[in-house]
Amino acid sequence: MGWRIFFSLLFIIVVIGLLVFYWFIPTRTTEFIPRGPINSNFSLSNSVAIDMQFYPNMRYPSRIITYKIYNCSLQKKNDMERAFEILSNKTILKFNPAENEEISVTCDNKVKMEEGLFIAGEGGPTKIVQTDLFNVILKGKVLLIRDSSCPNPNIAIHELLHALGFDHSENKNNIMYPVSKCEQTIGDDTIALINELYKTPTYPDLSFENVSAVLNGRYLKAEISVKNDGLIVSKEGKIFIYADDDLENTFDLKPLDIGAGLKMTLENVWISRRNPEKLKFVIDYDFEELDKNNNEIILEVSH
Repeated sequence: MGWRIFFSLLFIIVVIGLLVFYWFIPTRTTEFIPRGPINSNFSLSNSVAIDMQFYPNMRYPSRIITYKIYNCSLQKKNDMERAFEILSNKTILKFNPAENEEISVTCDNKVKMEEGLFIAGEGGPTKIVQTDLFNVILKGKVLLIRDSSCPNPNIAIHELLHALGFDHSENKNNIMYPVSKCEQTIGDDTIALINELYKTPTYPDLSFENVSAVLNGRYLKAEISVKNDGLIVSKEGKIFIYADDDLENTFDLKPLDIGAGLKMTLENVWISRRNPEKLKFVIDYDFEELDKNNNEIILEVSH
């Protein structure tokens, strides 16, 4: 009987010892790595994403952007207004309701599918003017299809960023990823790019595209091209023509739309100065511009 008790106790001690060894004595090393990207920026790498937008340097003319919401349910309307507020708080942009809006917001209750996925919304620029400096968005749209079940209105923010010119991201943590999840956020690089684009003030920018001239005796024939590469319609200005340093003639310059150009053909313009060495053409514009340095061009005598 005593031996049975002895072996039973010995068995229990061995089992306890094996359990202690299993739980507390290290037998292997396990290395853990971060799950997925460690940031929510647009790019998966640390490099600056140069293709964040559909086209380079897309922006509206002003950092104060107007909108109007059409026939949306109360939740979708609230989601859209919160999206405007969130982006206003994170950037230098401001969004104001208006009748002649730049961003039109509509809603749809129909279920839409694409490649086996439910479509939550659609958005993007609908009218763009290309200038030398920017791809200027004149009109944009947002279509909200599905209600957002997230604490933040991620679907509305996603589509609003599309309307601001931003494309999809490959980063699953970024709010511009094609499939929406509640934990996605706006990347710091997106905010930085918006602030960089919209720090340029809303001014016109008149410049000469091309000027050619021929002087027959004292009569000048000139071809002049002027363009507005700015962010707003220009006001009336003038073009001054100098022979050497003498003002010879003045011509009116009509207002130009964003990205619009004007070609002028001048014939039989009397030049009082005999045999000038140079002709100077100057855009005289008394209002603020993005760049005043491109308002002058000098032509010299061809020898």
